[in-house]
Order: sequence, then structure tokens, then C-alpha cells
Amino acid sequence: MYFETKITEASIECLKELYSADVSPDSINIQKTKKEFTGDFTLPVFPFVKLSRKSPEQTAEEIGKALKEKLDFIESYNIIKGFLNLSLSHQIWIDFLHKGVQNPDYGNTSATSANQPILIEFSSPNTNKPLHLGHVRNNLLGDAVSRIIEANGNKVVRVNLVNDRGIHICKSMLAHQKFGKDETPQSTGMKGDKLVGKYYVAFDKQYKTEIEELINQGKSKEDAEKQAPILLEAQQMLRLWEEGDKDIRKLWQNMNQWVYEGFEQTYNNLGITFDRVYYESETYLLGKEIVKEGLAKKVFYQHPDGSIRVDLKEEGLDEKILLRSDGTSVYITQDLGTAVLRAKEYHPQQMIYVVGNEQNYHFDVLKRILYDKLSYDWAKRIYHLSYGMVELPSGKMKSREGTVVDADDLMDEMIRIAKQKTKELGKNDFNDEELNGLARMIGIGALKYFMLKVDPKKNMLFNPEESIDLNGNTAPFIQYTHARICSLLRKAGVNTLELPTHHIDVIPEADKEILSMLYEYPATLKQAASELNPSLLANFAYELVKAYNRFYQDTPVLKETNENLRHFRLQLSAFTASVLRKAMNLLGIDLPEKM
Repeated sequence: MYFETKITEASIECLKELYSADVSPDSINIQKTKKEFTGDFTLPVFPFVKLSRKSPEQTAEEIGKALKEKLDFIESYNIIKGFLNLSLSHQIWIDFLHKGVQNPDYGNTSATSANQPILIEFSSPNTNKPLHLGHVRNNLLGDAVSRIIEANGNKVVRVNLVNDRGIHICKSMLAHQKFGKDETPQSTGMKGDKLVGKYYVAFDKQYKTEIEELINQGKSKEDAEKQAPILLEAQQMLRLWEEGDKDIRKLWQNMNQWVYEGFEQTYNNLGITFDRVYYESETYLLGKEIVKEGLAKKVFYQHPDGSIRVDLKEEGLDEKILLRSDGTSVYITQDLGTAVLRAKEYHPQQMIYVVGNEQNYHFDVLKRILYDKLSYDWAKRIYHLSYGMVELPSGKMKSREGTVVDADDLMDEMIRIAKQKTKELGKNDFNDEELNGLARMIGIGALKYFMLKVDPKKNMLFNPEESIDLNGNTAPFIQYTHARICSLLRKAGVNTLELPTHHIDVIPEADKEILSMLYEYPATLKQAASELNPSLLANFAYELVKAYNRFYQDTPVLKETNENLRHFRLQLSAFTASVLRKAMNLLGIDLPEKM
């Protein structure tokens, strides 16, 4: 945004000198010049005709002349009605390239230690099933947003809240007691989270059978769902767990440990790490205390059935149960406790929750309870990064019915497809180890990019084959272009960092297009952080790659006879590769040097 800032500052000075008018920076709207017109930046002058009392064209002429005299990097200008198109000097673009290619931190903002951290909660799995496709989008979105915010100079604390207790956990535990025959990951050879997930599905199968039997005995569907014996047993198990029953707690610890080990493998394969992991079993008691304090202060109330609730009707919401009538906690109980604990531990400038849009109501309630009812001032800085669901061509996934796409299986399939496509392309200059490494880089990169190129707010349809296409808006297309640039630079046999500033009279339009896009990277990175939207970076990388491929096809680089122009284009290529690496790294995606 350097040029825009300078033009804005100079425009304010010019308007003061020309028309004795004081204008704010907000009234200066510097835009990128449209491709069909000549220029780099455009200033619409319509807001200033009242000041000049002249036509838009005359106003633009006066401002253009004044700016050209004031800013030595403006080479020329032209006027299209009320739009002042400014062209920068070729030398200023050449200097930009030379400095940019040598700046390893181009686009990044230096961190300041004085900043309070931003807490970003993502993943937040239940310990009753393995991570699935929906979790993949959550993890990749949380990781990318964390990286992007860090690149903008903020300290980030990545936190994970593991939902390791509650009725859903007891369902898997009870099914293991009933049907498990002492099975373990070691005895079955199954990954621990998948073994526990198997019992979650088994519980649901038995639950549905019992509901059907009760309905056949004359019960209503609603009563049957509440009175199914296996559900009553699970509810009793939860009560025993909260009372500290030793046998129940031992089973819980063993099964959760199986799941944690399984999760860790999945996180490693996705490249996901956390700075702090919270467990619901450690925060729900604090949540209970907060609820009881709110009851004592009469901001909550006790319902006739014994449950503790909050009335949010005046806020346009509804009643919310905070503790069940039997004294057991619900999701929001531990969320209250966890939020208060985090605020005490980190004093964050913001708490961002990366959670799907089906929980919009939940987080609206959470914030209103903490801020409006309990008067925690920091709670106004809670933000729910709500994202859309991932669907398959066959429809939505259901964990309890076992119809989910398992995250591990998905990654294995992506790597398999990548390896197959690499072989089909006849890439025979890789040994087995290199081929496996490349297939992993392409497969996992394809998965991440496909998830992140879509605006988080939108639902998305996942298609593995489409995600790994070498010719579409995909990671492999970007990876291939990066490898192509690396090959070009290897063939050139020069160190682009050591090349001098190039003395060329005119930068060709194709080269200028690439330079202009590279200039936009810092602004795109800032926008991605302010909107918490990694898709802006993903699509920036795609548009840059498309432009570079056109340039590569139409423009000689190694065959260029003008040495200065050849060196310029080598540096332009090196800078393009560097910016691609930066943008894709913020999405957690690696780019190969050979492909």
C-alpha cells in the first residue's frame, strides 16, 4: 500500500493548495486502474468538483498536474471523464522488484512483544470418534488463520478444547462395556480413535433397535427415545462419572488415551500443532461454579424441574439450560469455565472460536451470558469464526451412523491419487522415496487448498478428483508452476539475488502485470487477516500463477538477447516464486522445486 498511501497524502496536500480545502484520507479513494485503461492507479475526482467548481475533466487535470509535480514517481497521467489514471515510472517498478526479491519478510509485519495475544480455538474434537472431513476443514481453517494473523505481526496462541466427557463419551464407553470383549487398539490393530468410534456407532445401532421395540410395545416415538434402556444406562454412567466412580473413571481414562494417540497421528499428518490444550473434564467444574454464582446474583434462575437456566428473551434469544435438573453440566457449562480460565491465563486481546455455523446460536448465547449477564468486560472481544459445512456428492455426513469420511482415510486417498497421477505423467526421474514425498506434498496440498480456497462462510462440496487436477484452481496447478519457475532459475545458472538493478527503458506489459500483482500481496495478506479469510490468499496465488503462466508461454526469458531484460525477468520469476511460497506457506502448503 506504499504508493496508495503516498498518493493519498499528496492528494490531500494538492486539494489544500488548489482549493483551500481540508479533506480527510477517507475521501481519497485510490483504486487499481482497470486493465482496459492505461495507468497503475486511478483517483476518481467526482467528490472534489464541488470544491473546484469546475467540470470533472478540468478538476482531474488540475489534480493530475499537481500530483505529477509533487511525486517524482508519477511519470504521466491521463483522464477518462472524472477518473484520473496515474502511471508510475518504470524505474520505480524496477526498484520495487530489486528490493522485493531480496526481502525475505516481504509482506509480513514485524511482531511487537507488547501486543496481547490473540487466542484461536480450533479442532475441539469429541473423544468418541476419529476426526472426519468436517474436522479437516475446521483444523485447516484454524491453522491458516493463525498463520495469517501471525504474519500480520500478532502473537497467536493456538488452543484446542477437547470435549472428553459428557453423555456422548459415555455412549462409546457403555457400548465397549457391552460389546467390546476387552478389545484394545493393540489387540485389534486398530487406531485408537477409530476403535472408540466403532463403539459410538454400535451404541446408536442398539439404541435404534430398542426404540423400535418400545414403539412396537405401544410407546410414542418421543417416549421411546427417552426411555430406551441403553440411553438410561448411559445417563447413569455420566452421573457415576461426575461422582468419581473409580471403575468408570478408569475405563474413561483408558479409552480417552486411545483416542488422544489416534488424534496425534492425524494432527501430525495434517501439520497441525497447538500451544495449549484444554480438556472439558478440567473446566466443567469451574463452569458449574460460575453458573452457581450467577444463580446467587439472580442473573440465572432455577426452573421448577430443578435445572438452572438463563432467560435471554429480552436479547431476542430464548431460555438456555446451564445445568441439567440432575446437576450434570452441558456444553455451555464448560465453555463458560474455559473462557474465564483463558482470560485469566492469557489476558487476550481477542478470543476467536473456529466452529461451524450450526453453532451460531450457541456462541451468541455464550457471549451474551459472559458480557451482558456476568459483566466480564473481556467477553465483548469474543468472536465466532463461523464457517459453512462440508458436504459430499451423496449428502451430509452422520458420525453416529458411521457415514462420515474419515480424515486419515481421506489423506491416504489423496496421496494415492497424487502418486497415480504423477506416474501417469511419466515422471521417471524420481526414486521411490522422492516419489512418495512428492505424492504426499501434492496430495495433502491439494486437500488443504481445496478446503481453503472457498470463503469460510460458504458451504462447500468436496470432490477429491477435482481437488488434484493439474489444470484448475488447485494446489497442484500452483505447485507445478512453482516447480517450473525453479527449473527455469536452475537452467539460468545465476544467483538472482546478486543481479544488479536493471537499466531497461520500458517494462513490457506482460512483465508489468506480474509486478503489479506482486505489489498487491501485502495488502491481500492484511485483508485476509482483517476478514479472517484464507481464501483471499489462496485465490491471490491462483491468479498470480495464471498470469505468470501466460507470461511464461508468451515471453522469452532464457532466450532473451537483451541481457538487462533477461536479468529483469529472472528476478521477476524469482520474486514470483518467493511470494507464492509465502502465500501457500500461510495455508500450510509446501511447494516442490521439482515436479
